[in-house]
Amino acid sequence: MEEPCKEKNSLTMTNYDDTVAFLGQWGRFQRVVFFLLCASIVPNGFGAFTLVFLTDTPTHHCMVPDVNLTKDWRETIIPTEVVNGKQELSSCSRFRLDVVRNLSARGFVPGRDVNLTDLEQEACVDGWSYSTDVYQSTIVSEFDLVCSDQWKQPFTSTVFFLGVLVGSFCSGQLSDRFGRKPVLFATMAVQTVFTFVQIFTASWTTFIIILFINGLGQISNYIAALVLGAEILTGSVRVLYSSMGTCLSFAVGYMMLPLFAYFLRDWRSLMLALSLPGLAYFPLWWFIPESPRWLLSKGRVTEAEAIVRKAAKWNKVQAPAVIFRDDEVNETKTRSKEHHSVLDLLRKSNIRTTTLILCLVFTMTTAYFGLSFNATQLHANPYISCFISAAVEVPAYISSWLALRYLPRQLSIIGTLLFGGLPLFLVQLVPQNLSNLTLALEMLGKYAITTGTALMFAYTAEIYPTVLRNTATGTWTTVSRLGSCIAPFLLKLRIYLEYLPYITLGTLAVVSAFAALFLPESFGRPLPETIQQMHKRKRYSDGKRTEFLSKDPHWR
Repeated sequence: MEEPCKEKNSLTMTNYDDTVAFLGQWGRFQRVVFFLLCASIVPNGFGAFTLVFLTDTPTHHCMVPDVNLTKDWRETIIPTEVVNGKQELSSCSRFRLDVVRNLSARGFVPGRDVNLTDLEQEACVDGWSYSTDVYQSTIVSEFDLVCSDQWKQPFTSTVFFLGVLVGSFCSGQLSDRFGRKPVLFATMAVQTVFTFVQIFTASWTTFIIILFINGLGQISNYIAALVLGAEILTGSVRVLYSSMGTCLSFAVGYMMLPLFAYFLRDWRSLMLALSLPGLAYFPLWWFIPESPRWLLSKGRVTEAEAIVRKAAKWNKVQAPAVIFRDDEVNETKTRSKEHHSVLDLLRKSNIRTTTLILCLVFTMTTAYFGLSFNATQLHANPYISCFISAAVEVPAYISSWLALRYLPRQLSIIGTLLFGGLPLFLVQLVPQNLSNLTLALEMLGKYAITTGTALMFAYTAEIYPTVLRNTATGTWTTVSRLGSCIAPFLLKLRIYLEYLPYITLGTLAVVSAFAALFLPESFGRPLPETIQQMHKRKRYSDGKRTEFLSKDPHWR
């Protein structure tokens, strides 16, 4: 008796898109949901990469206290050293102050009476003097994250992404348990409040603790908004939202970041400016609905029907007397008693295989974040660098949308990853005097890898059923954040070999492309509602799948 019930459940809930087809795809209701959810994603763009400016290291050298030194000795007390073939002032040492004071008092002239290479050096015991040519202050200059403490600079970014990792993991399961909408607004609140609280931190330790909590909300609301929109919208509008809508909203926020940072050179002022826009999003609670698909999966049919009827009123169409049939009501009530967790992603063999492969494919985000955090190294002006890095994402997201509409998922993912990895391998072959070519290759790699990353978020939402969709998306984001956690340290590999970061990032892209060969195809398929439908998807032969795609109207 159990198997027929499962088959019946699979058949009825497959037709959710057909059940609400009377609403149309682009009425007033869908437009409001589309644009408000996109607006909620904009703060993620500047929130995710604020650390590009907060943790940038200004030019610095040892502080020289106001003591009695001649002009010549004051100008030469900081030794020079060769960095990348250029003579620069030392950042972490100076000639011993007591020795220099003695030589100055005795009237000796540096370089003439005293050989500077013979003088003993000491660390910056009186602190550092930081250049204000680019920044008035960063957390590096505020908390002296240089020299012996320079490891704290990349570790700060890692702590943030550990928060994102934990938030992504927990928010996905909370969203599947308690709903998309509550988690969306809760994570937006965390993001807004703790960005503001960071302004008042007085120590690096306090800063990273609050930064970790801030990270719990970052990206988590992106995932909730992505899944919520993907479940409310249907057909080609869903594809548009899941690819270009959400991603371009992120890119808009990303491009706004260098504009904020250019006019607000002090890190506290920048954090204040980035926290205030979040206050404008809380009134959206009364305009953004819960996902009817999720409500149905929990047996809350009355609430789901009320949302659909409200949508019909907004779209000025007549809703049928009964929207969801009695058999659907009984099935959803039965299914609401089931609780699903991240363990369901590993419990069945075919889901477990897909899960492990997706974990490997999502390592591509290491390359994405590595290239993004390398933005300040692309151009002499870090604000221009960041804007270029952000602007290249716009054509990438447009490409991902076109690929989602017209190309099979596997072909799109594999092609973009290989196309992204190749330029990163070629960077090491470019002569140093052709810096613009190096920039072009790096941006070409970022364009392709950004396209692939955007495709993967939509692809994951298509593979998993409603009862596991947010848990799955949150889990993949968690895995991808493991890569983003190591990205700041990975960039430090240039200390050992200048091009080692590019070689590593390119290799990750190629490995991810190979793993994508073993994923199931979802192009042309309606979103699965149940785990049984996900099982069934694997059993289609290539011929039957092609026949199915040609008959399905929702993705054409």
